[in-house]
Amino acid sequence: MKNLKVYEYTQEELNKFQYATIETKNGTMNIKLLINEAPNTVANFATLVNDGFYDGLSFHRVIAGFVAQGGCPNGTGSGGPGWHIACETKTNTTKHAKGILSMAHAGTNTGGSQFFICFANLPHLDGLHTVFGAIDPKDTQSLKVLDDIKQNDKIIKIQIKESL
Repeated sequence: MKNLKVYEYTQEELNKFQYATIETKNGTMNIKLLINEAPNTVANFATLVNDGFYDGLSFHRVIAGFVAQGGCPNGTGSGGPGWHIACETKTNTTKHAKGILSMAHAGTNTGGSQFFICFANLPHLDGLHTVFGAIDPKDTQSLKVLDDIKQNDKIIKIQIKESL
């Protein structure tokens, strides 16, 4: 097994990773990041975002009623950042439901950059994929943007914010 990347951010630094805004041609989704449930996964995502890794990539896998998946630099689902991170499912209390941001992987502890956002409740994924963010169920604008994502739609830009 490869060494897994571990981030050494202080709690003060982690606390700045409160929200991700994902800009698409259809608008922007606001996602609350779950630093208490998945601190290393959030740190990994925030680091990639702040490096501009996701800007211009596509949602390469979009399955109606299931998920919109993005974050592959190859646009095929086969790529990543060049490292893996450990799954943090044991600390997840948030379940896979509509608007949940979760880490995609090819098996335990193989996540890197690919993520998915759920179109529906997906309880069969609970405990298998690390949940690290959520659209507020009352945020109808963000949920509409999610519902409008189609295969190969571009991620224009993702930003990490301390507040909205």
